[in-house]
Amino acid sequence: MLRTLHSTGHQQVAHDACAALELLQLLWGRSQEAAPSGPVSPSQLRALTALEGQEGVNLRALGEALGSRPSSVSRLCDRLEAAGLVERSPSATSRREIEVRLSRRGHAVLDDFRTFRLRELEAVLRQMAPAELAALAEGLEAFHSAAAARIAPGGAADGARRPADIA
Repeated sequence: MLRTLHSTGHQQVAHDACAALELLQLLWGRSQEAAPSGPVSPSQLRALTALEGQEGVNLRALGEALGSRPSSVSRLCDRLEAAGLVERSPSATSRREIEVRLSRRGHAVLDDFRTFRLRELEAVLRQMAPAELAALAEGLEAFHSAAAARIAPGGAADGARRPADIA
């Protein structure tokens, strides 16, 4: 059960957020199975999301965004390219670098997953009272701002997507 900040500290709220995230992962796992585009692993979805909106990012930058080693990112991109989800090409600025972009199919896969995820979330949110829903929306906005600032200095202006942008 989630508690109010008045009765707990940041550590307890972090634990409560982790519990909520675990439930979200279960709900999202349903969407991974139900999406018509077929199964995509969580690490592949993370990579597709990180690539979205990028005109072309090199493997080093993608690795930094994912917090992964270059060799792992390279193998991940091999699998994504084999599935037709990304396209790799030589960099226009450096012959030593490879740029990675989402393919048309990669964009479609993300759209499919988001559609199914939204359905699962909307079903849960319909069970909440209006005041609870308003409090959640306010808290999520503040969380988004803080997380975007931690992930990419400059926050949402650097390409981070807000939940409302996904709909």
